[in-house]
Amino acid sequence: MATDVNVNGDDVRLPDGATVLTLLDQLDLPRTGVAVAVDGVVHPQSRWAQELGPCERIEILTAVQGG
Repeated sequence: MATDVNVNGDDVRLPDGATVLTLLDQLDLPRTGVAVAVDGVVHPQSRWAQELGPCERIEILTAVQGG
């Protein structure tokens, strides 16, 4: 069974047992230079391999250089 969540405003279907790492891979996003918040709580990289619990909203922010 899959779970539907909202990621940065888009609906995304995640497989059962998905982790932040699963999500980043599914979205073809890098594992460095990003921050991830689940339902408003930032998840440090040390927790990215843990299974995501029930959640509604995931925000992924990428670092940007500029001047």
